[in-house]
Amino acid sequence: MKVGAILLPLAPGPSFLRKSGSSGLHISRKSNRRSFSVCSSYRREFRFVSRIHVQCYHLRRRVSGKVWADVKSKPYEIIDPPSDSVKVTDTLTESVLTEESPGILPWWEQFPKRWVIVILCFSAFLLCNMDRVNMSIAILPMSAEYNWNPATVGLIQSSFFWGYLLTQIAGGIWADTVGGKLVLGFGVVWWSIATVFTPIAAKLGLPFLLVSRVFMGIGEGVAMPAMNNILSKWVPVAERSRSLALVYSGMYLGSVTGLAFSPFLIHKFGWPSVFYSFGSLGTVWFAAWLSKAHSSPLEDPELRPEERELIASSNVSKEPVKAIPWRLILSKPPVWALIISHFCHNWGTFILLTWMPTYYNQVLKFNLTESGLFCVLPWLTMALSANLGGWIADTLVSKGLSVTTVRKIMQSIGFLGPAFFLTQLSHINSPAMAVLCMACSQGTDAFSQSGLYSNHQDIGPRYAGVLLGLSNTAGVLAGVFGTAATGYILQHGSWDDVFKVSVGLYLVGTVVWNLFSTGEKILD
Repeated sequence: MKVGAILLPLAPGPSFLRKSGSSGLHISRKSNRRSFSVCSSYRREFRFVSRIHVQCYHLRRRVSGKVWADVKSKPYEIIDPPSDSVKVTDTLTESVLTEESPGILPWWEQFPKRWVIVILCFSAFLLCNMDRVNMSIAILPMSAEYNWNPATVGLIQSSFFWGYLLTQIAGGIWADTVGGKLVLGFGVVWWSIATVFTPIAAKLGLPFLLVSRVFMGIGEGVAMPAMNNILSKWVPVAERSRSLALVYSGMYLGSVTGLAFSPFLIHKFGWPSVFYSFGSLGTVWFAAWLSKAHSSPLEDPELRPEERELIASSNVSKEPVKAIPWRLILSKPPVWALIISHFCHNWGTFILLTWMPTYYNQVLKFNLTESGLFCVLPWLTMALSANLGGWIADTLVSKGLSVTTVRKIMQSIGFLGPAFFLTQLSHINSPAMAVLCMACSQGTDAFSQSGLYSNHQDIGPRYAGVLLGLSNTAGVLAGVFGTAATGYILQHGSWDDVFKVSVGLYLVGTVVWNLFSTGEKILD
């Protein structure tokens, strides 16, 4: 504690200082006695009858119940000492006697820094899906302007995944070795620039547009591994499920936002405005990210001591990664449980999200406008249920249930829930009930955010980025192959056949997950 001084101005009125042979200042109170030793040749004893205002400049230290301080002193002639007792004002609180007073800090400084990181990651994923889905709306006027045939449109839509697949594992390695802040910041800036340049690339020609979409996929491909890395260092185990659920719900809400605002912008300002406006938002986010984010609590000089201690009490390893032990990682059954389960999960999810408008149009006989509106419903349902599942999972962990049990329960809901609702679609004739069934399928699917999506940080916090890169690569491949396989199945079969394949993979994922997954740390 720094050396300072205390100045005690006296209330107006007759002086009540009494000169004494011993130095010091003694303050008495009926219910609370405090002694202040003062470097002065005068000792003053007083009992208070009115309020005294105390200004604290700096306290030196507390030793054996005494606070040593420097004060200014002058010789006083004591006249007419008071006869009545004086009471210390109630505003003299312990904040005068302590190093810091957290109660007087503004609320934004008391807000947990780890949740600032979580909210910034949520915002990044919101922008991620806004920039991803805008092409699905803008492709309609673009194809009319440039005379693209359906095959060309399909090529443009799929080109995003070329870059997205390319950087899943690379992004995880990079995040685990150099830090999540740098990698996620790079990803947002990269895909935002690619988004802004999309209209320019389209005017230059199809090859330039394909390159632009690949570049966008490269930027978004590093986002998940980088986010997983940074949250593994910032978020304690007891808050892991709900923090990840909130971040991933940013993707769902980003899809809703993109689908809602893109038609309006295209109608008012033309299709290029979608890419210019959405892409420019990345610069705003990046400015906040640079000023507020750090890759780990150890790098944040403004982190409050009590929050640093809370995070440090978690079992997260903070040693930097110098090399990736691939043989060790790939030898662990829980790692393969993650990879296989992620593949099974994304097969059903990508099929529903990709083919849902077609299903609404062909089977439920909705027009394109109605199909677009109903496509928003599953995203909203997923955003709500993901956060609900996160709170349930963290509550179960806080009540003493093992992390392994919680992860298995939540992921089993994420597998068996969609499987059940998809099997009901063949028995439903009402369009309203079919839409409700699809929404419930996606809603229970979102419980996976508290299951397999949280498990990377459980089993290997130091390699959380690499683990997510591995499993998400399998997940993206499931989306690519599943989308293509669905077209083949519909050409030779029916929608019931499509749903049967998804249900079968959900059941396989349930068995593999419950047999081989764990919530314990297996990689150190």
